[in-house]
Amino acid sequence: MQFEVWAPEADSVVLEAADVRCAMERDAGREGWWTAGAEASDGDRYGFRVDDGPLLPDPRSRRQPDGPDGPSAVVDQEAYAWREAWAGRRLNRAVLYELHVGTYAPEGTFDAAAARLGHLAELGVTHVSLMPVCPFPGVNGWGYEGVSLWAVHEPYGGPEGLKRFVDTAHGLGLGVVLDVVHNHLGPSGNHLPAFGPYFTDTHHTPWGAAVNLDAPGSDEVRAFLLGSALAWLRDYRLDGLRLDAVHALADTRALTFLEELSTAVDALAVEVGRPLGLIAESDLCDPRTTTPRPAGGLGLHAQWNDDFHHALHTALTGESQGYYADFARAPLAALAKTVTSGFFHNGTYSTFRGRTHGRPVDVTRTPAHRFVGYAQTHDQIGNRALGDRLATSLAPGLQACAAALVLTGPFTPMLFMGEEWGARTPWQFFTDHTDPELAEAVRNGRRREFGAHGWDQEEIPDPQDPATRDRSCLDWSEPGREPHGRLLAWYRELIALRRTLPDLHDPDLAAVKTAFDEDARWLAYRRGDLRIAVNLAEKPAAIPLGYGRHRRFGGRVLAAWEPVEVPGADGVLHLPPESCVVLADD
Repeated sequence: MQFEVWAPEADSVVLEAADVRCAMERDAGREGWWTAGAEASDGDRYGFRVDDGPLLPDPRSRRQPDGPDGPSAVVDQEAYAWREAWAGRRLNRAVLYELHVGTYAPEGTFDAAAARLGHLAELGVTHVSLMPVCPFPGVNGWGYEGVSLWAVHEPYGGPEGLKRFVDTAHGLGLGVVLDVVHNHLGPSGNHLPAFGPYFTDTHHTPWGAAVNLDAPGSDEVRAFLLGSALAWLRDYRLDGLRLDAVHALADTRALTFLEELSTAVDALAVEVGRPLGLIAESDLCDPRTTTPRPAGGLGLHAQWNDDFHHALHTALTGESQGYYADFARAPLAALAKTVTSGFFHNGTYSTFRGRTHGRPVDVTRTPAHRFVGYAQTHDQIGNRALGDRLATSLAPGLQACAAALVLTGPFTPMLFMGEEWGARTPWQFFTDHTDPELAEAVRNGRRREFGAHGWDQEEIPDPQDPATRDRSCLDWSEPGREPHGRLLAWYRELIALRRTLPDLHDPDLAAVKTAFDEDARWLAYRRGDLRIAVNLAEKPAAIPLGYGRHRRFGGRVLAAWEPVEVPGADGVLHLPPESCVVLADD
């Protein structure tokens, strides 16, 4: 077997593989690369010593059986016998479901999560969006501190466990998207700096030195990240990648890393003969993120739309702290703007940022499915002091309204695990750092952060306490009880409508028409021959749907949270408190 590693500044590199210890040789054809041949087979441990230093894992390790600080293990990617022939599933008509392997089922493994994928197939979602699965120190964590970007977290089940999960999902007709983090690594277990200039002080980020995308040596660093991304899609038959916080990728080169990545992924899709997608998380409110490359964009296929979330959240809860302030002044107006314009901040002043933010979306040319819309995500729940979900503060009727706005709206909808039944379990910030000093720093930092915002520090969950993770696991007995069962049936009904009614996946954002009353707290919008109305108030709403004096509504109720009559000759819809309806104008 041929081993290779990039270590451009090393004077010597030694390979230790199985029972072999040998000096590696410089590769004459590739500057900075070292190679050596040695007998090794699937599962054999190996590592590299740079300039007689400690044994380090392979930067391109496919498996870390003893954790990020241990030796790497050889993985035979051809050894797994795939059961399902999978032609792929496109993102443009998707219903995404964000899932954390460690808390979706209490066992915290791929196999345990896979055993419950039938629930998602019955629900009607199309794609599972996995939170990161790269190795990190310890057993439990969110996954955003991964350090081996080509490997799979061993406590979850390692490479074979992920393949079994994907195979099971595909057998149920579910695509799988994986969240990957390119903007930082660590903070512990990261051995890349021992090999070469993977990071640079040219730019500074919240995590310290930036990943080197544009300084000397960045060609190989970009190849490292590109290779990792393509390996996930090819070796694990994934259907797409969600790219974490792309706004934090410091990159001044003319050809940006994201353009290079989208080009490579599009080429791989042609090669493997199935659709592949890239979904960006970005707070730039920049339509160029998903604009096709020939039109001057980055060519990613979709992006999370936090503006929609923030408008919806403030309309539902009345919260106005932090970044919600810009939306809370007139939340229904903000919501109406996002569902017709894509972004709320599209060149407007942001008081939270203290500056103008965003760029307008050309709604006549930008398909609505390029935006992902949601009422809850891991970030928007887990970064709250207590990790509380909407279900802990909102009545079932308001949760039903949130579901209607997400699932009948113009954007690609996404749910966060358990949302579909109004899970009451929190989803809190939890870690399992093995470094005692780091563990204490994270614990104290979390308490200081929320203490500064008025919380009693003793109320803030200890991220290192195993009970914090345990509290965050879904309670699978909830769907069998009310009001959870009714809400779950509502989600299924709405997803079925989205699947069967072409108007609900129409990509024409310019065709969406809205009306709202800020004081009365209702909003209605039209999508083709469908009308969707939500009443967020605690009293009935009279909503004029604008049919005109001489035209009686001739349609029908397709779905309603509470019983409701079709509008009469006056075209006025009478909607009960905290309720919603989907009407067909036929």
